[in-house]
Amino acid sequence: MSRNLTADLAAELRTRIVDGVIQPGGKLPSENTLISEFGVSRTVVRAALTRLQAEGLVETERGRGSFALTPPSDGPLAVPGVRPVATTEDRLHLLAFRMGVETEAAALAARNRTDRQLRAVGTALEAFTESAGHPAHAMKSDFEFHRAVAAASGNPYYSDCLAALGQTMIAMPRTRLMTGVEHYARDHFDQVVQEHRSILEAITDGDEAAAAAAMRSHLANSRRRFKASARPSTRQDASPSDP
Repeated sequence: MSRNLTADLAAELRTRIVDGVIQPGGKLPSENTLISEFGVSRTVVRAALTRLQAEGLVETERGRGSFALTPPSDGPLAVPGVRPVATTEDRLHLLAFRMGVETEAAALAARNRTDRQLRAVGTALEAFTESAGHPAHAMKSDFEFHRAVAAASGNPYYSDCLAALGQTMIAMPRTRLMTGVEHYARDHFDQVVQEHRSILEAITDGDEAAAAAAMRSHLANSRRRFKASARPSTRQDASPSDP
């Protein structure tokens, strides 16, 4: 196997993902297509995909193919202390961290938010609600909702923290990467919409305890859903999750 061929193929696919040619949730060309397009062996193709999986850019579902994930932002990763989220363990650590940070941010938002900031949270929720069926848009608006809550806290360090994490803090739901599981994906999407709405309502009411509880519940549910998706499926067609 040529290490250069593997590196070249990985670089080409990486560029397509980062540049948005292959959108988050989009399916990569099949192994046979890549073999034909680049004139390489199946071993080279699989090695390149393995490399992209390790970078957190690709997720492969056995029997279904490989799918693009949201690429990490170039800027935030330069911030000291910020690391890429590439493994299941990384994702669970990140969710635990977010529970500590975002729960307090939501409480502060209920106390300190301005009318403009409240509208920004509502606008982000509306955009997320309308993004069903569009994974890339859903991830962006999901992130914008959490960032708007952090901004409404009135403490710029919360905003800086979420900006540094970037969209990689929002896990790409496996159900949106799979075919034949639209029912499960929509159920989980609707659950997240309702969880976001509960956060917004508590912030609107100025109820600090309720806002903190709603955010904690949302992130705890995200962790539960992600753990369920990370386990091998016991169903023939689905392993539901929607962080």
